[in-house]
Amino acid sequence: MNNRQGTETMTAKTRLAGLMMTLSFSSATLAQDLPVVEVFKSASCGCCGKWVDHLKENGFEVVAKNVDNVNIYKQQAKLPYGLGSCHTAFVNGYALEGHVPASDVLKLLAEKPAIKGLTVPGMPIGSPGMEMGDRKDAFQTLAYTEQGKVTVFTSH
Repeated sequence: MNNRQGTETMTAKTRLAGLMMTLSFSSATLAQDLPVVEVFKSASCGCCGKWVDHLKENGFEVVAKNVDNVNIYKQQAKLPYGLGSCHTAFVNGYALEGHVPASDVLKLLAEKPAIKGLTVPGMPIGSPGMEMGDRKDAFQTLAYTEQGKVTVFTSH
């Protein structure tokens, strides 16, 4: 191998190593930039734990608290009647009710809409934490305001 080929090979390896370090640093920075999600749930609810795992798998730091009465936190979230689910969470001043996908939480944090929170009412099969094999029911993530106005945030 001549000196020029050796230099080109080393340059390519150096560029690849640099790219890998940049990507690795970017992912670490993204995870560090995400706010902590505080979750209030019942200790006996398995799907709530799966939703917490879903958030963690998507880079969020989660503090999950088992509580005797989740309704206190639903009131704190100013959740409109009929839009509840099994757990309530808070992130950056927003409320999250039920099995809200991490992608919707990321969209919420990026767009910063003038709303109180997001909710996935009920427990739709196929939503994060409610997986049942290949079955996936259509569901919507709803946005709501403190005044009770409800709009579709995302359809899944």
